[in-house]
This record gives sequence, structure tokens and C-alpha cells, in this order.
Amino acid sequence: MFLPIRTNIWPRRPPYANYALIAINVVIFILSYGGPYRYYIAGESIILPIREWAAHWMLLPAAWRAHQFLTYAFLHGGWEHILGNMFFLYLFGNNINDKTGNLWYVVFYLAGAIASGLGHTLINLNSYSPTLGASGAVAAVTGAYLVLYPQTLITVLYWFFFIGTVEVPALYFIGFKLIIIDNVIARLSNSVAYDAHLAGYAFGILITLGLLATRLVGASHFDLWAMIKRWNRRREYREAVAGGYDPFAGAEGRKRVEAREVASPAEQQRLVRIDQIRHQINEYVAQRNIAAAADVYVDLLRLGPEQVLPRQLLLDIANQLAGDRRHAEAARAYEQFLESYRDSEHAEQVELMLGILYARYLNDPPRAIEHLRKALARLSDAGQVKMCREELARLGDQGDILRII
Repeated sequence: MFLPIRTNIWPRRPPYANYALIAINVVIFILSYGGPYRYYIAGESIILPIREWAAHWMLLPAAWRAHQFLTYAFLHGGWEHILGNMFFLYLFGNNINDKTGNLWYVVFYLAGAIASGLGHTLINLNSYSPTLGASGAVAAVTGAYLVLYPQTLITVLYWFFFIGTVEVPALYFIGFKLIIIDNVIARLSNSVAYDAHLAGYAFGILITLGLLATRLVGASHFDLWAMIKRWNRRREYREAVAGGYDPFAGAEGRKRVEAREVASPAEQQRLVRIDQIRHQINEYVAQRNIAAAADVYVDLLRLGPEQVLPRQLLLDIANQLAGDRRHAEAARAYEQFLESYRDSEHAEQVELMLGILYARYLNDPPRAIEHLRKALARLSDAGQVKMCREELARLGDQGDILRII
């Protein structure tokens, strides 16, 4: 069994709208819980623990009423049902509320409930089985979380023969565990409206992607839309390299050819070796082997410190070196990135990475503070801002934190 228990980011402002929605759901559940309410499907008697007045709020796909596409989402069939839905709404909804603001969050939640009900009804037009619960609306909110915060870490509690926790990126936990496994592959219960869940997820993901693409919601460098654009750039770059494109050619290449005419034998050997390394990097990139490209890049810098890779490739290699715990080489790559691409959309994250590298691994507090100050002045992500402030505080730079705040 797997249960998500927390995420590694917190809202910057109190999510009042989400708290209000949770409170409204709980109050309506308490008022409507009781019964028993009995209904019949194909001659079979089914009992639900809700009061008779609330039964008219349930959604009946084969005999629907317009108001039911909204009211069904505020009814629940038991304590486990309401507690599970509200916990997931609290877990994923707070940050969506923070991102969109109170009014638009409520609009999005209610629209997700309606879209979920419509999707379930269209797929089950001949069904008289009543549908109730906020799961579809919560799925829409969770889908939005997948799009806006795919790289955040979700702490998951698991228990089989033993109990423990593991951190999983939201993209994989929500995308694979909650959507594909729980609602597509392992449909374990006939009493669960899986189609309503899938309709909610589809609404949340597609609408949020559309809002990001049209810039109606503030984008970040770590949302799914930004990841898709980076994947596309890398794909185009690999295809270009595979087709014979040399990213090191052009004006710089012509200058090097001119220099060879008057270069010493030793310099000529160096330039030949640089050309060989360039081609190696291109080959490894075409093979999607960034680890090998990072190794060769280090050799390239030793021979030609002036050599600069394309922006995304240089960032990928710097991240690879940092992930391999080659801290000094990673710092050098990040520094080169800032020197060459100061106006990049990733500059503040690179400043933060350099600050952490110099503070924690390279024992250079002055340079760490310099980069962390620059990062703090530009960062917008709440989790990264918190990390930056904590690192500055650890380095004893409290005064500067207060001035920036």
C-alpha cells in the first residue's frame, strides 16, 4: 500500500479558499450522513448512509438533472470516503490555491467537479447507479498539481512486510500511481467511479497546460509546460546533431582555422584534439548519453577553457556533474553557464546551485554568499526561496536576508 503524506513545498499565503471548500464538504457530509437510503438497480437493493433529502443531489447518469453535476461532488458515502478526499484536497490543493488565488481556485474546483460529472455521464449514459463524492474535483486539482509542480517531491508512506517512507517526484507518483495504475490498470472495485476520476484528471491537466501556454497562469522553470519545451529543444538538438549539425562551427570555427595557419605544432595538436572532443560530445548527445558527454566536456575545458557549449546542453552537463558529486567540475560548468548565458531563464536556479556547492562542498563561504544573494533577489519559487534563506542563515548572513526581505 502507498499513501502520500506530504510534499516538499508550502504555500506562500494561507490557502483560505481550499480550507473553506474542505469545511463546506465536511459540514454537508455531517448534515447528510445518516439514512439508510435504499435504491434498486436491476432488482438489487443497495443501501447508502445518506439522508433522503440528499439523495436528490446524487448524479444519476441515465436520469440526470442539471444541478446534480455540481451537487453530487459535495456528498460522500462514508467517513473513509470524506476523509480520503479531503486529505488529498488538503495535500495538493493548498499550493494550487496559492498559485491561482482564492476566487479562481474555487472556480477551477467547481468546474473540475462539473467536468468530472459530465465525463462520467457520457461514458455511462445507461447507468442508474448514483454517483457521489468530491473525487472528480479533487482529481482535477491533483492534475493541476501535476502540471504546475511535476518536479516536487512527494513523501509516500508504504507498508508491506515492513513500513517506511520514500520520496517520489510528483510527475511519477501522480502520473503513474494515481492515474494509470489506480484508475486504468487496477480497477479493484465496482463501486468506484473511475471514469469520473479520469475525467477530472484530464480536465485538470489539459486546462492547466492551456492556462500556462496562454500565460493566464504564471509559469515557472519547473512546471510541465517548461519541461515539455525543454524536451522539445533537446529533441531538435539531437536530431540536428544526428543530421550533421556542428554546434561549434560558425564564426568561432573560422577564427580557429585562421589561427592554425600560424599556430605552433603544439597549438595545432591542441586544436586538433579540441575538434575531436567536440565530435565526441556530439556523438554522445545523439546517443542521449549525457554522463559520457560530461566526462568529455571536462577534458574539453582542460584543453580549451574558452569553449562554450549550447545553453541547454551545458546546463544538462552541469546538472550531471553535480548529480555525480563532482562538485568542483559542476561549479566550473555552472560558472561558465552564467558567464555565457546570464539572461537565461534558469540563471537564478544556477546561482542557487552554485551557492549550495560553494557552501556545502567546496568550503568557499564568500563565493557561496555572493551567489545566494543574487539568487534570493530573483527567485520566485517559495521552496527555493526558503532553501536560499536557510543556507544564508547557516552561513551567518542574516543581515543581508533581512535587507532583501
